[in-house]
Amino acid sequence: MRTKHVRVFPYDPEWKEEFHKIRRDLEAHLLACRGWVLAIEHVGSTAVEGLAAKPIIDVDVVIGKGTFPVVQECLEQAGYMHEGNLGIVGREAFRYSGKEHLMAHHLYVCEEGSRELSRHLAFRDWLRTHPDDRDAYSACKLEAARRHPEDIDGYMKEKAPIIEKIYKRCGLL
Repeated sequence: MRTKHVRVFPYDPEWKEEFHKIRRDLEAHLLACRGWVLAIEHVGSTAVEGLAAKPIIDVDVVIGKGTFPVVQECLEQAGYMHEGNLGIVGREAFRYSGKEHLMAHHLYVCEEGSRELSRHLAFRDWLRTHPDDRDAYSACKLEAARRHPEDIDGYMKEKAPIIEKIYKRCGLL
């Protein structure tokens, strides 16, 4: 689902609890996949205390190598529909229905050790431990959303230079 209205808000401590609700819901539905699901990670901006974000929780379901078909079936039984990788290799996206009891979220499945999972975790962890970069990125996001409230591509383009700068600092580039 493509963002139509770009809305970025200051960090909300409730996002952490909302992730835990989503994780508990997933864990309940993934009991049959327990051996294949290795972790459920809160990634993206809502996972970083103090970082402004769009109020959408990003979730990575981490799986063992070669287990995607089984996990996909479990997720489909839980109301998640596979959308493919949406142009990002190493990350399988899912949309959902019937999850009104949960905060809006993006669900991705990544194999353990995949480049995309490593990128998500490295960026999140860097921002958690480097408040100057977190604050600069936060200010950039708020300004980009103010300048491009109906243009997700413009918003993304405006954020790109600071993301690249942080990627270099944390070894992703």
